[in-house]
Amino acid sequence: MAAEKDAFFVVRKGNNVGVYKSINDLQSVLRSSINDPSLSVFKGYGLSKEAEEYLSSHGLKNAIYSIDTSDLHDDLFGQLSICPYREPNSVKDKSSGKNHSDKRPHQDVVGSASFAANPQVKHAKLDNFLQGPPISSYCTSCIVEFDGASKGNPGQAGAGAVLRTADGSMVFRLREGVGIATNNVAEYRGAILGLKYALSKGFKHIRIQGDSKLVCMQVQGLWKTKTQNMTELCKVAKELKDQFVSFQICHVEREYNTEADAQANLGIHLRNGEIQVECDVK
Repeated sequence: MAAEKDAFFVVRKGNNVGVYKSINDLQSVLRSSINDPSLSVFKGYGLSKEAEEYLSSHGLKNAIYSIDTSDLHDDLFGQLSICPYREPNSVKDKSSGKNHSDKRPHQDVVGSASFAANPQVKHAKLDNFLQGPPISSYCTSCIVEFDGASKGNPGQAGAGAVLRTADGSMVFRLREGVGIATNNVAEYRGAILGLKYALSKGFKHIRIQGDSKLVCMQVQGLWKTKTQNMTELCKVAKELKDQFVSFQICHVEREYNTEADAQANLGIHLRNGEIQVECDVK
C-alpha cells in the first residue's frame, strides 16, 4: 500500500500529456475522454524531484501538470506500466442468460476508472508512450461498439456492431445472423463483425467496446477460455486486433451499448452468416 501512495499517472490525449497525482483529477479526465481513441494511460511510481521541477516549469505546480509532447524526454518518468482502463461497473452485467462464471482478476480501482492488475503487464519507456496515434491520425481512427443477442441461450441469435469516427459520429450499422447459439458466441461474433469491417474500411487505430466482460477480458488475455468454441472465437478476434496499428478494448455498461444491442436483435432475424450494413454518411 505504501507504494500506491507514491503512484502517479501519465495520460496522453492527442499531442498533450498530463501527469496526475490526484485521483479526482484523473477520474475527471477519464470520464470526459472514455471514447477518445487518442487517450493512453500509463502508471508509474515515485515521480522524481527533477521531473517535478521540470514539469512545474512547463505547467502547474502541485496539481495537474500539462506539457506538450515535444517538450518531453525519454527518462523523465522512468518505467511506466500500461493501464487498460474502463468505466466503473456501477450497473450489473446483462442477466438474461449471459455466462460470466469466469473468475475475475484482482483490480486496482482508481476513482471512476479501474485498471487491470495483470502480472505480465508490459513496461515501457516514454518513447513507446509517444508512439500512440496523434490527432492527425483521426481519419484512420474509429470506435466500434459490439453486442450479441440470443433468444433462449442457446437459441436463435444475432450479432451487431456500430462503427463511429473518432469524434463519436456514427458511420455504419452492422448486423449478422448467427443461427442457433449462446449469448457469448453472439457477443464474439459481434466483436469480430466490427473488427473485420473496420479493417475492410482501412482503419488503422481502433477502440472497441461492448457490455460483454467475458469477451473484453478474454481478448486482453486476462481471462482464460474454457471451451473450444470460445477458444476458437477468441483466436479469431486476437488475429484481427493484431492487424491494427493501435488497439484498445474496454467493457462498458449495458445502457451505453444500446445501438449495438439494437443491431444484434435485428440480426436474430437473418440467416446464419447473412450480413446487413447501413451507412449513415450523407
